[in-house]
Amino acid sequence: MQVSYLYLALGWLSVGLGIVGAFLPILPTTPFMLLAAWLFSKGSPRLHAWIYNHPHFGPSIRHWNEHGVIHRRAKIMAMSAFVVVIAASLIFVENRWVVMIQLLVAIPVSCFILSRPSRLPASMPMAQVQTQGGEPGAGS
Repeated sequence: MQVSYLYLALGWLSVGLGIVGAFLPILPTTPFMLLAAWLFSKGSPRLHAWIYNHPHFGPSIRHWNEHGVIHRRAKIMAMSAFVVVIAASLIFVENRWVVMIQLLVAIPVSCFILSRPSRLPASMPMAQVQTQGGEPGAGS
């Protein structure tokens, strides 16, 4: 099996998980789409361009790649998912090591997510903001 086929298969798996995540609040969409964009960039320039310019997923991918932006809504969803999963584990899982491992992952990941900017830079030209699907000054 060629490596590019592996990148394509994993890219499509990531897209599928991202789409499922759009309907399940516990599963994040954006990280899977970011992963799919990276995988497609390795396996297919055409698919990378497709996801990078996708009307729904493209803006988040571009904002992350170009400015390191994680929008406020995505931050809230990520933090909520961590809280729900850890709370459910505290209630339903008897082995406390599971919760400890979750906390060891969730705390640094949360710190990273919360440390990223929530808005595009203010110095960004208006035309560039409009082509990227954002509103100037919108802090979503």
